[in-house]
Amino acid sequence: MEKLYLAKEIRKLDKLAMDQERISSLALINRAAKSALDLLLDRWPTTRNVAVICGSGNNGSDGLVLAALLADRGVNAAICLVDTTFQQGSDFEKALIMCKDREVGFSNIEVALEEADVVVDAILGTGLSRPVEGRLAEIIEKVNEKDAPVLSIDIPSGLCSDTGARRGSCISATLTITYIGAKLGLYTGDGPSLAGEIVFDSLAVPQSIYSKVGFAARVLEIESMISRLPIRGPTSHKGSHGHVLVVGGDEGMGGAAMMAAEAALYSGAGLVSLATHPTNVSAVLSRRPEIMVKGVMRPAEFAELIERATVIVLGPGLGTDSWGEQIFKETVVVEKPLILDADGLNCLAASPCKRKNWILTPHPGEARKLLSKDVQFDRLSAVRKISAAFSSTTILKGAGTLISDEKGIIGLCPFGNPGMAVGGMGDVLAGVIGALVAQGITISESAQLGAVIHSCAADELLKKQGIRGMLATDLLPEIRRLLNS
Repeated sequence: MEKLYLAKEIRKLDKLAMDQERISSLALINRAAKSALDLLLDRWPTTRNVAVICGSGNNGSDGLVLAALLADRGVNAAICLVDTTFQQGSDFEKALIMCKDREVGFSNIEVALEEADVVVDAILGTGLSRPVEGRLAEIIEKVNEKDAPVLSIDIPSGLCSDTGARRGSCISATLTITYIGAKLGLYTGDGPSLAGEIVFDSLAVPQSIYSKVGFAARVLEIESMISRLPIRGPTSHKGSHGHVLVVGGDEGMGGAAMMAAEAALYSGAGLVSLATHPTNVSAVLSRRPEIMVKGVMRPAEFAELIERATVIVLGPGLGTDSWGEQIFKETVVVEKPLILDADGLNCLAASPCKRKNWILTPHPGEARKLLSKDVQFDRLSAVRKISAAFSSTTILKGAGTLISDEKGIIGLCPFGNPGMAVGGMGDVLAGVIGALVAQGITISESAQLGAVIHSCAADELLKKQGIRGMLATDLLPEIRRLLNS
């Protein structure tokens, strides 16, 4: 699974599968139900009672056929229909007949949930067009209150499959099985926290149809991306691997710039310089003497550093007072590759400009300032708009980090964990990306690899020390190890 789709693209895949391969919609429903049955019994083999909560669309049809198959296996399935309206002769009606032929029981939500070992969510699919409210919201909340694992069919009901935004009440699933094409909304925004574990099944749809339909984003992986790092020859020297200049660290905020500079060293840059407020110089030298640090009050004081630099990282700890604003305005126009982070992004929001050959790294709050609107409701649209507005490669950080290049091509980083919710993580990421650009990797590839390496390092730390108390600088040895793997 490497491609992520929007609902309209999934519908095209469904239609191609049915038309070109002469697969009926009911046959696909039966495949989906059989796949869900196998998964349910594999994960919860002692299950004796299953509550199957069904809507009246295709998602509900999947649930009904699953209930019938559970009955064939001797498992008691109690069906709750949240909507009893359906078209005569529809797949939903045929699935209802399957259940009635097997004498599967129908009941209200309270009775269905009472004895359930497992709950199946087959309420709403990818066609969700409005917030979940009223009686349907009450049913979803009752499912969430039930102390039993929940298997969502295709997508948790109430989650937008395109954006990953919660639309009112939403099922919190233990496990989600999704079909034909993986839905973008499962992997970004609220999706990762609501979908639980995600299992994908193509339902034996031929691979040939996937080349005929566009997709929203590509899932990034680590192995092939690391292979893009240039091989170091025996005669290489410090000047062979680029010079990163970090610019930032106003008075009292030197730690952010220092972390970015240190991350660039750990990520393989041959030389790293730091232009910072003079009050930070002694602290930098005492912590990391490999960083060439210069105290500056005006941009003219580090013109020589800019001249020598391969790439500039601008923004960590920069502040938005007169010192930071002046430094920003003079540095952002330099015609060298640039990574703009933290207060550099806040300065950009206040004084918008376009340029080439740069990477913006906003978290949702910074992205909101850049677009003057909330971005979490539709992260895909937001990252594309930022890239278009500033002619940049853009990393929209958060659960399911999205990376868009200046052409709007999207990559999704599937790694990372809540332990990363701590100050300094973005500063380290900016330094990693700067080092990758310095070593000769393209702007867009550096953004993608930087996000993946950074998140994978955090996942490795999670295995070793748990989710609480993870520090941004704890990632540095793991980042170095991964880049050498």
